[in-house]
Amino acid sequence: MQALNLQHFLQAGSDFEAAQYHVLDGLQTVRQAFSNNHIYPYLGGLVKLYNTLHSIVDQIDDLRDRAPAELAGVDLEAAELEYEQSPLSDAQVSFVEDLIRWAMPRMQSTIEEGRTIFEFVDENLELEEVGIVPSYVEEGYLFVPDRQTSSLHVLQYRLSVFSDAGERYRSLKTHHIKSVLRRDVSPSPQSLKLDLIAEKRELPNPATYAFDTDLDFPFDTTMLPVAKRKLIRYLSRIEGQA
Repeated sequence: MQALNLQHFLQAGSDFEAAQYHVLDGLQTVRQAFSNNHIYPYLGGLVKLYNTLHSIVDQIDDLRDRAPAELAGVDLEAAELEYEQSPLSDAQVSFVEDLIRWAMPRMQSTIEEGRTIFEFVDENLELEEVGIVPSYVEEGYLFVPDRQTSSLHVLQYRLSVFSDAGERYRSLKTHHIKSVLRRDVSPSPQSLKLDLIAEKRELPNPATYAFDTDLDFPFDTTMLPVAKRKLIRYLSRIEGQA
C-alpha cells in the first residue's frame, strides 16, 4: 500500500469506484501508521495534500474556463493549478471534483486521528530549561528520551525564521550528536550540558532544553517530531516576550 498523494486524484482515470478504492487504500496506509503510533511524515503529508485539494476545488471553475487544457499538477508555492494543452472535457473536470469532494471528509477524519496522537504526546512530553538560558536561543541543544531503547538522545538544533507572503515561519533543524543509555543512575541534564560545553567550544553558553516523558512511542517518527514542534512554540513565546 502507498500513502495517499496528489496523483491519486489527478491521474485517477475514468473508473470512479476504482479511484475511490485507491484513495481508501492510501488512507488505510496512513491509518495503519497511526495505529502503530507513527505520525511522521504521514500527518504533515496528509494535511498538506488536504490543503492542496481544497485549493483545487476553489479553482475548479477556473479549470473549466481554461479548456481545452489538462490539469497537470499544482504549484504548491503559488497555490495555483498547472495545465497542459490537450483536450479536456467537462466530464473529466467533474470527475476530479467529485472524487476530491468525496475524499475530503474521509481525509479530515484521518487527519483528526493523527492530531489526537500528536496532542496526546505533546501533553505528555515535559520541557524544561537546563541551566541559565542565554539571550541567543537560535542555536543550542535538546535532550529527548527514547523509552523503547532506554536511551537519551542528544541533539544540536538551529532555529530558522523566514517570511512568505507576509507570514513568518519557523523551522528547526537538528543534528544528532550522541545517545546515552539510561541506566539506574542516568547523567543529569546539567552534567550533559557541561560535557557539551567542554566538547564543543563553538557554543560556550548554549541554550539547552531537556524533555521527559513516560511514553514509549517510536522516537524518529513521533517523539522527536513532536519535541521539535514543542520547542519551536516555546522559543516563539520567548521571542515574543523579548
